[in-house]
This record gives sequence, C-alpha cells and structure tokens, in this order.
Amino acid sequence: MNYCMECGTELEAKHLENEGNIPYCNSCEGYRFPVFNTAVSMVILNKEQNKILLIKQYGGADYILCAGYVNKGEDAEQAAAREIAEELGLQTVGLRYNKSEYFEKNNTLMLNFSCIVASERLDGMTDEVDQAEWFSIEAAKANIKKGSLAQRFLENYLEKSNGLKLVTALKAF
Repeated sequence: MNYCMECGTELEAKHLENEGNIPYCNSCEGYRFPVFNTAVSMVILNKEQNKILLIKQYGGADYILCAGYVNKGEDAEQAAAREIAEELGLQTVGLRYNKSEYFEKNNTLMLNFSCIVASERLDGMTDEVDQAEWFSIEAAKANIKKGSLAQRFLENYLEKSNGLKLVTALKAF
C-alpha cells in the first residue's frame, strides 16, 4: 500500500510502538494498516468422508477446490456454507477450520475448511461451476491442480485428518 485510502496522499513508514514500521499518512495523521481480501476454500466431503468434490471453474482445465469471498457482515464459516450452496446446490452439515494462507496473486487471505455435505447429488450446480466430480481420496490427490493453493490445502487436510472423521456439526448453516 503506497497511498492513503482516505485522501490519496503518499504514505511513508513510521514506527508504531509494538507494531514496527507501519504506513503513515501525514495528511490524515493516521496509520494505514494493510488491507486485503478474505476468502474461503473448502475440501468438500460426502457423509461417509470417503469422497472429495473437486470442481473446474471459469474455463480452467484443472480441478480445484470450491472457494469464494467472505461478504461484509459474514463470518468465514457462514461464507463456506453459502458458497457451497450457491455454487453447487449442496447443504453443509458439518465443517472444521483447517489452515490459512495468504495468496499474493490477488491479495487475499484464504481460510480453508473441511466440510461435510448432506448429499452427493450435483443437480443444483450453477453456471459458476463448469464441472464438478466426486473423487476417492487418492483420486482427488491425483487430479487436483498441481502446485496450486488448492493442492496445498487438500494435502494439509489429509495430513492433519490422518484417517480421523470430521464430526458432523450441530450448528445450522
């Protein structure tokens, strides 16, 4: 961030106790902390937790995880369930936070969740998704886009879960 989001003045680094050097606007006399997008990414599992849903989107040739931005006033868990419902027509019946990673390409903090859905039916898929397919765990690992953030999230989930089943949450989404 090089310019003040309030007045457009060029920012300069100024020391702030307990924070270090932070962009500062001399015109507004205020510190400007970094601004970034927040999004969710989901490892979607069937009820038996033996299949993972991967999607192709926006004309891409590779399988990735379902993802979307967190809306103002929404928590990340709500965003995960909403995105799954909006893009795939599936109801989330359980979820757990896995990991976060900053994605510099689009200035986004990605929050990854593992989610259980009520059904494997894909007849509610919207035009936001080009293709969706259920894969076995091993096939999902083999088919996800290599070198992608989606691959890192999937591998992290599988390493952390190590055969443990995600308990279906009681919270309604």
